[in-house]
Amino acid sequence: MTKIETKLAGRGPGAQITYFAMRNFWWIVLKVWCRLTVVGAENIPATGPFVLAPTHRSIIDTPIASAATRRRMRFMGADKWWKNRQFGWLLSALGGFPVSRGAADREALKRGIDVLTEGEPLVLFPEGERKSGPTVQPLFHGAAFMAVKAGVPIIPVGIGGSERVMPKGAKFIYPRKLVMHIGRPIEVARDAGGKVPRAAVRDITEQLHAELQRLFDLAQPAK
Repeated sequence: MTKIETKLAGRGPGAQITYFAMRNFWWIVLKVWCRLTVVGAENIPATGPFVLAPTHRSIIDTPIASAATRRRMRFMGADKWWKNRQFGWLLSALGGFPVSRGAADREALKRGIDVLTEGEPLVLFPEGERKSGPTVQPLFHGAAFMAVKAGVPIIPVGIGGSERVMPKGAKFIYPRKLVMHIGRPIEVARDAGGKVPRAAVRDITEQLHAELQRLFDLAQPAK
């Protein structure tokens, strides 16, 4: 369980203003500096909750994901980002909440389901921590589990170019081309209560993995 205590913050008007100010700032930076192209924005639901499931190659993938829609989204983040009190406060104010790596974090899963059942979209990187290279790595089951539990669709997203824009360890954002391909929603049947069937979660995860690889391939920008 995550040891860093943080509630599902970020519901007040001040937090929403902060979110949209930062979202718009990053939109301008990514559009102008990195020539961000978004394909498939029409696949984002206009209303209701969903799980946005992008590929993950760079720390900058989080602001890139926020460019997928003008709707406000919530997100899970590695708990290390909450170790700095001031930065952690900002993340919580924006509606973020931590997840522990390398272990089943029941509290994080519960918080994610709470976000969805209250009608808010949730960003979750199903590969877990940042990966490298053109192959989508094996996915964690959290995205599928929460989608089934809350009865919401999963929106797969391939983000191409972010590893070149800001590689692991980089302190600067390089002016490289970014492409985000948003796939059609993967619809899931809502859990009727009780234990979520492992087979259903596994099948959805496999479907998500295949679609993420397809979108990730499409999103690779020309060098």
